[in-house]
Amino acid sequence: MATYCEVTGRRPGFGKAVSHSHRRTSRRFDPNLQRKRFFLPSENRWVRLTVSAKGIKTIDAQGIEAVIARLRATDPDVRRRLGAGRDA
Repeated sequence: MATYCEVTGRRPGFGKAVSHSHRRTSRRFDPNLQRKRFFLPSENRWVRLTVSAKGIKTIDAQGIEAVIARLRATDPDVRRRLGAGRDA
């Protein structure tokens, strides 16, 4: 599974875990990633995206068509995986 959100670009953050004795060890703050299917009515097909919880909210607010159009315009990896779409 990819370690970043394909919609928002969120990636893991890094920091320190501090114990009771105040010893510091490295830790990783992972985003809440979900592998989710969305239906594209314009292409009459399903697409699968790795999105964070914030990315799901973004898709709900803006619509899947607008988000996919933006991803195809800006992200070459997503464009390669999802295809150019019907507009291109």
